[in-house]
Amino acid sequence: MGINTIDSSVAGLGGCPYAPGASGNVATEDVLYLCEGLGINTGVNLEEVVRTAHYIAKTLGKAPNSKVARSQTPS
Repeated sequence: MGINTIDSSVAGLGGCPYAPGASGNVATEDVLYLCEGLGINTGVNLEEVVRTAHYIAKTLGKAPNSKVARSQTPS
């Protein structure tokens, strides 16, 4: 379909300069989960992204903003 780039952020952290008060961005791990469910090979390891999301969120003292990260405990 011509789409080869999707803008996202690990754990959905960050804000949006265009939408004041926005809670964050679309989470990379949620996008990867969707792509995998649709049979789209991204070449990105979802488990590693979830592990990274938990690490970054913990370091920042925030909870991950993604449904996938919240549903999985890193091993």
